[in-house]
Amino acid sequence: MTTKPNPMPDMYRTVTPTLTVKDASAAIDFYKRAFGAQEIRRMSSPDGSKIMHAEIKIGDSMIMLNDEFPEMGVVSPETLKGVASSIYLYMTDTDASYKKAVDAGAHPIMPPSDMFWGDRFCKIRDPFGQEWSIATRVEELSEKEVMERQKAFFAQSAGARG
Repeated sequence: MTTKPNPMPDMYRTVTPTLTVKDASAAIDFYKRAFGAQEIRRMSSPDGSKIMHAEIKIGDSMIMLNDEFPEMGVVSPETLKGVASSIYLYMTDTDASYKKAVDAGAHPIMPPSDMFWGDRFCKIRDPFGQEWSIATRVEELSEKEVMERQKAFFAQSAGARG
């Protein structure tokens, strides 16, 4: 008698990002150095020249990744010359995580700052074109407090431009 499989594999959450990069093997090494990623699985193409599918775990979350396969319409941010998404990564220390990522080769986009929604937040682009937002919750705020701070933030931003 067969048992019905769990509809979601162990270690996974409901949403799992998949990243396409030009050099998945190098990306895995970078994610290990920058974010403490653990490699879970790696499957090569039949000729062994590319990674068709890999899985890494950062903290309690899984990320899938693969090399580009332009012949199948699967391309990286480098080929697209831009990104269409980013990953929001909660870490215990935003400043230390930012420094570690930059030291590992990430390009800084925004240095760590305290944000109106209660997170200490920064943004980097990895060497493979993927953008990562790194954050640590530093304040528990009500929705009302967040909305008030958002208004003040945008009013201040408009004043600085104007």
